[in-house]
Amino acid sequence: MTDFILAGIQFEPVLGDPAANIAASSRLVREAAAGGARLVVLPEAASAGYMFADRADARRHAEPVPGGPVSSAWAALAAELDLWIVAGITELAGGKVYNAAVLIGPEGHAGTFRKAHLWNAEKELYDRQEDGFPVFRTPLGNIAVGICYDAWFPETFRSAALGGADLLALPSNWVPVPGQPDDVPAMANLMCITGAHSNQLYVAGVSRVGTERDQPFVGRSLIVGPDGWPLAGPADGEGEAVLLARVDLIGSRAQRLGNPFNQPLADRRTDVYRTGDFRPGPPEGAV
Repeated sequence: MTDFILAGIQFEPVLGDPAANIAASSRLVREAAAGGARLVVLPEAASAGYMFADRADARRHAEPVPGGPVSSAWAALAAELDLWIVAGITELAGGKVYNAAVLIGPEGHAGTFRKAHLWNAEKELYDRQEDGFPVFRTPLGNIAVGICYDAWFPETFRSAALGGADLLALPSNWVPVPGQPDDVPAMANLMCITGAHSNQLYVAGVSRVGTERDQPFVGRSLIVGPDGWPLAGPADGEGEAVLLARVDLIGSRAQRLGNPFNQPLADRRTDVYRTGDFRPGPPEGAV
């Protein structure tokens, strides 16, 4: 059998307090493991919080990966519980600071993803990654990672799918979107749903809650199947949540990718798509 329980853990990391975040995340990972979870996804910036005052502040709270205190604690937990963890972390590497996420398995560190699309003031806090969207091969299936604002770009989902990913894990710190009507799903939920459906992969969008330096976060974590329908969540906008969903990343491949009529990946018309860099302003020749 290749099916297993995937967990999304929504909680409130504490700014500048890695010890508190190790304690809270470990408690919730243990709860997920008690529910049978083999893979657990934590929010963005789960190691030390998110709203750093400036680049120097971010650097103070960054750690090497692997080997830093938070990633080491998660590695010990993954080994003890025989599971996999995807979690957001502030990474220090080669003198640079990244908004990153780690993939850790029972045998230790398996990979690091650095956020591709920096949002708002992140452009002044973090260095830009140049590594694209790697896909990590694991016994559970092929896992790609994006972080929060990466979900606003369809290329994130498509790059993961074209790389053979069965799952896109999205550690996130979703914030309110101006103009959001009360009677429609959160914008981030819609991004996850459409990205999963259009690319025939599972998506785990896991956000945080609470308010940090006057910035509120909306929660609404969810796990989406490759047909685009939620398997767990969305969670509410307040408080901790442990979402559990049974998934089959490997065993579902034939069904996901073998439709004889409609294959969103195989049916792409790359010969007619526009490519190149976007240039702000009216299209050339427009009045």
